[in-house]
Amino acid sequence: MSNEAAENRLFVIAAPSGAGKTSLVRALMERQPELRFSVSYTTRPRRADEQDGQHYHFVSRETFARMLDEGAFLEHAQVFDNCYGTARGQVEALLADGYGVVLEIDWQGARQVRAQMPESAGIFILPPSRAELERRLRGRGTDTEAVIRRRLADAAADMSHWDEFDYVVVNDDFGRALDALADIVQGRGAASRARRPELAPVIAALLD
Repeated sequence: MSNEAAENRLFVIAAPSGAGKTSLVRALMERQPELRFSVSYTTRPRRADEQDGQHYHFVSRETFARMLDEGAFLEHAQVFDNCYGTARGQVEALLADGYGVVLEIDWQGARQVRAQMPESAGIFILPPSRAELERRLRGRGTDTEAVIRRRLADAAADMSHWDEFDYVVVNDDFGRALDALADIVQGRGAASRARRPELAPVIAALLD
């Protein structure tokens, strides 16, 4: 994988729930005007505060199935009763126009994208500790104890896939984590490489 700037690069960003991925990606997009966000397709109903084409492309199950049969998706998944997918054509068009493209998906989707577009750059965001992850999840104040426990268990499983990514950013300080993401998309991400030795104790503590 070459160490080039954001133009014509696909950045796949994944993280366990509670790591701060969505806030970091939103801030990154504001800072880096050369980036574009790929809007996913979904079969789930549109909520009252959502706009088609901005939050998701809302399609029927029949349309989604047809797109899947046609090989239209770079990655796709079924989450509970709804389907989600990233359209290959949308990503390729943005890349052809000279933009860097950001996908905010889970590690399973990232694996699918890597298989189809191995030149993409995979970025995994981690919390600084399991205690901080639990504090953030509880701080939302919207989930029951059972849901929090499930999210923590899911997060532990998700974090075990950190080594499938090219870069790992530890979100211990929002500003520093954002700077690290910006460096990666600008082609200066050597300090965030997944295989750096100083990351080992953080990983060990998170997966213990």
